[in-house]
Amino acid sequence: MSDVSHSPDDVSKLPAATPLTRAALEIDEYAATLGWDLPARLFALVDSAALRKADPRIAEQLGLGESDEPGLTPVEQDELPAGMELDKFLGTIAWPDAVAGCALVVERLMLPPGAEQSRPRNATDAQLAEWVANHPKREEVRITAAVLRDGKKEIALRLRSKDSAREVLTGPDLVPGLTDALLATFS
Repeated sequence: MSDVSHSPDDVSKLPAATPLTRAALEIDEYAATLGWDLPARLFALVDSAALRKADPRIAEQLGLGESDEPGLTPVEQDELPAGMELDKFLGTIAWPDAVAGCALVVERLMLPPGAEQSRPRNATDAQLAEWVANHPKREEVRITAAVLRDGKKEIALRLRSKDSAREVLTGPDLVPGLTDALLATFS
């Protein structure tokens, strides 16, 4: 886990930032412009050079200039079906070969380490959800999970209480269940 100390625009210029990290941060920054309390958003990740070659007109509309740098272009998909559980929805996805990866933005409540010790015993899912929602140390977070077909993963995690590009945490293993679910969409 690393704390990003540059804005996403700055990160795209750093040689150490991978195309997947840059895509996750670009999507996080886009989601930040939309505000909080929004439904999940799904993105296809397309190889930018392949997109420029396959459809120069679309690449130009997306503002993809010529570049030797490897990159990924996020393409937002249609809204997720209302009322469908996220894991069930992800099980319905099949990506065409031109899609190099995908990303998902979701908002969740997280508890600090050690909170599990005060978890109510034998609670139902609804009771656990209420316990988390009312926990005094809960944090609202926006998670941008991004994966590639080859198994690479990246997470950009933004706390609502520190809603700034400089405070976004990144790392491949911050929310392993979510990245695993996204990788399964390529199976």
